[in-house]
Amino acid sequence: MRKKMFYVSGIALLASACAPNSPSVEAQRARLADGARVEMRDTHGKTVGILTVAPHSNGGVRFTGRLSDLPAGVHGLHIHEYGKCDPPDFKSAGAHFNPSGKQHGEFNPQGWHEGDMGNVRVDAGGSAEVSLMNERVTLGAGPNSLLKPGGTSLVLHANADDQKTDPSGNSGDRIACGIIVR
Repeated sequence: MRKKMFYVSGIALLASACAPNSPSVEAQRARLADGARVEMRDTHGKTVGILTVAPHSNGGVRFTGRLSDLPAGVHGLHIHEYGKCDPPDFKSAGAHFNPSGKQHGEFNPQGWHEGDMGNVRVDAGGSAEVSLMNERVTLGAGPNSLLKPGGTSLVLHANADDQKTDPSGNSGDRIACGIIVR
């Protein structure tokens, strides 16, 4: 009898901790409702990771997640102007997302545009943890919205982005692409 009560009490405690109205679950639901995701695929159409796009409390958005089965090294990651990712070259994604008409790269004296994201380091095993902030874009309304009509995409390039050379930081071919969706 005592054993049964322990299990019942444990289940009740677990149920109350995981209740749909608990603040942590509600906060997580709100974050997911306000966020977006990106399923990254390589040039053969194989999924190489899923990234979460969440609004940041200070404005902008944060991209987080894990990528795998990629070539080791440093690779440029950019937001592109169209929500299309037709393999094998992903040219359907268009140019970098640039509603402000600026130049490319953080170190470009002309300023940097909304599609500039930085670099991702892929380890010798082909994996990368992604955690990048972009303060120049939003998931809300307006010209800088990643969820604009026609959408936007995220593209991983073969080489590192030098953060200054227009139009793409000499980052090379497009090796993975994903459409940013709610």
